[in-house]
This record gives sequence, structure tokens and C-alpha cells, in this order.
Amino acid sequence: MTYSIRSLVPADLPRLLALNNDAVPAVNELDAPALAALVQHSHLAVAVVADETPELVLGFAILFVAGAEYESENYRWFSNRSTDFLYVDRIVMADGFRGQGLGQVLYNAIFGAARREVLAEVLCEVNLEPPNPGSLAFHDRLGFVEVGQLSTKGDTVVVSLLAASV
Repeated sequence: MTYSIRSLVPADLPRLLALNNDAVPAVNELDAPALAALVQHSHLAVAVVADETPELVLGFAILFVAGAEYESENYRWFSNRSTDFLYVDRIVMADGFRGQGLGQVLYNAIFGAARREVLAEVLCEVNLEPPNPGSLAFHDRLGFVEVGQLSTKGDTVVVSLLAASV
């Protein structure tokens, strides 16, 4: 099976909401209006799809650059550190499609976008509490290094703040 990257479209939102909320606590839960606003205000929002079924989102990423009007604690931390980045607000894979290389397909597109826009680094965070060891190992393989840690959501979540050079 071959896969492609495409821009998210409004018709994708119900599927994105289900994928996002199935991935809690790796990402925060959203309602439909919050997800729609996130996609609308993002710098880039992309889906990975099978070429045979391009209408079915298998995974997605929502990205921001420096200077966005975005209140995420993690984004603000990175914005205080740098102004030359592409921030991965969330990257989510459908159950049954993890471990099949689709995360790599998404990150290839993310790094490609960062190179085209001549940005220095790609930034993201991964939960330490609650733990997400699979995501930490995946990001390590991609060359991400920890640049800080942050306790968020009223000290209920601790994240590893990660950066990778473009």
C-alpha cells in the first residue's frame, strides 16, 4: 500500500475529532468547535492517507510557526525560546496504523515544509506523565533532543519539550 500527504479539508473534521479523542492522553481532548478553530488557525494541517482511499484520514498533524495567536502552554514555552520553528501541536495516528511507517511519512512532510520555509527547527512535546515511551523512542529515532520539561494542565501532565534541527 502506498501513502500520500494532503491538506486537511472541512469534511475531515469528524474523523479528526474521533482520531484525536481516541489518542487521549497522548493529546488533549477536543470538542468539534475547538478542533475546527485549531485547524483554521494553524499554519499547516495535513493528513496521511492511503492512495487507494484518499478520503479516509489515517493520521494527521497540525502545525504552527512563531508568532501565532495560540495559547497552548507548550507553544508559548517554545515561542519564548525561539522564533525560527515549525511547531507540531499534535500528530495522531489511527489505531491499527501505528508502527506502519505513517508517522515517518508525516514527519517527512513536516521537515519538508520547514525546509521550504527556511525554518531552523521542528519542535514538539511528548508526555512523560502520563508516560508515552513509544512516542519518545520514535522522536529520538528522528533526531529530536530534549530542550526542556514542562508541567502543564495544573500539574497533571509533564511533557518533554523536543527539538530537531531542520
